[in-house]
Amino acid sequence: MKKGQIAEGNVTTVEFPNKGIVMTDEGERVIVKNTIPGQRVSFAVNKVRKGKAEGRLLETVKKSPRETADTCRHFGQCGGCTYQSLPYEEQLKIKETQVRGMIEQAIGDACAYEFLPIRHSPRVLAYRNKMEFSFGDEYKDGPLALGMHKRGSFYDIVTVEDCRIVDGDFRAILMATLAYFREQEIFFYHRLRHTGYLRHLLVRKAVKTGEILVDLITTTQDWRNVQEQEPDERAKIEAALLEKQGRCPHAGTVNEEKEKQLLAGWKDVLLALSLEGTLKGVLHTKNDSVADVVKNEGTEVLFGQDYFYEELLGLRFQISPFSFFQTNSLGAEVLYSTAREFILGDNPDMLADKTVYDLYSGTGTIAQMLAPVCKKVVGVEIIEEAVEAAKENAALNHLDNCEFLAGDVLKVLDTIEERPDYIVLDPPRDGIHPKALEKIINYGVDHMIYISCKPTSLARDLEVLLARGYVVDKVQCVDMFPNTVHVETVCLLSKLHEAKHHVNVTVDMDEMDITSAESKATYEEIKKYVAEHNDGMKVTNLYIAQVKKKCGIIERENYNKPKSEDEIQPQCPKDKEKAIEDALRYFQMK
Repeated sequence: MKKGQIAEGNVTTVEFPNKGIVMTDEGERVIVKNTIPGQRVSFAVNKVRKGKAEGRLLETVKKSPRETADTCRHFGQCGGCTYQSLPYEEQLKIKETQVRGMIEQAIGDACAYEFLPIRHSPRVLAYRNKMEFSFGDEYKDGPLALGMHKRGSFYDIVTVEDCRIVDGDFRAILMATLAYFREQEIFFYHRLRHTGYLRHLLVRKAVKTGEILVDLITTTQDWRNVQEQEPDERAKIEAALLEKQGRCPHAGTVNEEKEKQLLAGWKDVLLALSLEGTLKGVLHTKNDSVADVVKNEGTEVLFGQDYFYEELLGLRFQISPFSFFQTNSLGAEVLYSTAREFILGDNPDMLADKTVYDLYSGTGTIAQMLAPVCKKVVGVEIIEEAVEAAKENAALNHLDNCEFLAGDVLKVLDTIEERPDYIVLDPPRDGIHPKALEKIINYGVDHMIYISCKPTSLARDLEVLLARGYVVDKVQCVDMFPNTVHVETVCLLSKLHEAKHHVNVTVDMDEMDITSAESKATYEEIKKYVAEHNDGMKVTNLYIAQVKKKCGIIERENYNKPKSEDEIQPQCPKDKEKAIEDALRYFQMK
C-alpha cells in the first residue's frame, strides 16, 4: 500500500488499546483506529513503514452485527466513547480478550496462573466523577465551543451537551458556562498561536456525597481578540523568548478589575443553576504553560472551598481540584475490593504484623484501605498535592499507621529505612521505570499486587518480574471506563524461593556407621519426594539430618555439626519437618 491511498476493508479484530486490524479485499493488513470488529470501513493510508501500513478512518461503510446499542448524538464525532454502539457485554468480551492475549504472550509457559472473568462497572452511563472540558471552536473561526476534542483533531472541539458518561449536573454546568462566555465575547486560548484567555473547565462531582467542585482554567492574557493585534518588534522578541521557555506569549495582560467582574458574573450564573448535587466550590486557576494540559499556576476561590468529599468502602476522602482520584467512584470500589481480596485471600490477618509499601499511592486510597489490617503502610507519590491530601485523608479516617512521602519512587525508595513485607504497585499509564522496578524486585517480598491502567505496560513489566524470580498467581480485569477502550487489570505475583541455607557435606561412606534404616533412601531421594509431594518445596541436607536425628535415626558423630562453637545453625521449619517425616515414613525409615 502507498501513503495517501484510499481503500476499504473488514475489521477482523481490535488490539489494545484501539488498533483495529483491517483486511482489504486484496488481502492486505492495515491498522485503523476507532473501529469495531465486524465493521467494513474506508480509510486513508497515512503511514507505511517496513511493510506495515496504518490508516485513518474515513467512514464506517457497514456497521458490525455486534453494534446494537443506542448512542448519544456525539458518537463518532467526539473522541471519547469508541465502544458506545456495542452492548455492554460485548464491550467486556473485547477488553477481556485483549488483556488475556497480552498476558498469555508475556507469561508464556513460565508459570501456571488463573485468569478470572472481567468485573463490570456498577454504572455503564453517568459514571464519571471528573471531566476536563476544553474551550475552542468546532471549526476554524467558528463560534466558541466547550467540550471534548473532535476525534482525530488537535484543534477542533465538540460541545458535548448530551454526553452520557456524565450526569445532568455536568451538562448543566457546561452549557451555562459556554452561554455566559459566548455572551461576554471572550476568546479561547488558541493552541497554535498561543494567544487567548479561556483554556479549560474542570468539573468534579462525588457520587456518594453529591458534592461538586468547578474550576475555570485561563491564561493571564487579555481576553480581547489578540490575534488581530499587531505587536511591535519588541513584543515579538518577548513572545519568542516566552515561548522558548514554555510560556504563553502575552500580547497584553488582563485587567485585574475587569477580570474580577467577569469571573463574578460567571460564579453567579453557576450559583443560580438548579443542580441535583451541591456546589461546594467555584475556583479560578491561572495557567500560562504552552502545553495543552490542565496545570495549576495559582488558584483563587471565587465561592465556597477548594475541596470536596467522596466516600469509598466506608472511608472518607477529601479531594482537591488537581489531586488524583479514580474517575469512576463506584468502579473504584470494585477495583480496590478486588485488590484487597487478592492480597488477603482467606486470611484477613495475613498482614497483621506486616509493613506494606503503596507505591504510586495518589491520595492514599489503597494505603488507607489496607491500614486497618496491617502494621504500617508507606505510600510514595510524586505529586505533592496528592501526598498532602493523603495525609489529611488518613487523619480524617483516624488512621495513625500511614506514612506518605512525596517524590519519585525511583529516588524515594533509597530513603526509606523500614523494608517492606508486601508491595502494592499502582503506577501511571507508562508503567514502572526500569530502574525503579529493579529496586522493587530487590526487596524480595513474597507477594506483590500490580494494578495497571494500561495492560501493555503491565505485560512489559511482567516479563521483567518473571525473569527475576516472580510468578503470576492470578489476573483479573476490572472495567472502570465503560464505552471506552480502556480497562484496569489487577495482578497477584509471588516470589519463587530457593533454599536460603546451603550446607556442603563430603561423605566418606567407609567411615559411616550405616544402619539398615539409613540405607533405604539417599538424601537426594528424600529431597525429590518432598518436592514432588509438597508443591516444589525444597529442603537441605541439614534439615534432613536434623529430622533424622530427632526421629532417632543414627548419624555419624560429627555429621552436620557447626564448624565453630559460636556458629548459628538454621533450624528446620515446622512445615518442612513434617514433609521430611512423611518422606521418612514412605521410605520405611521411621
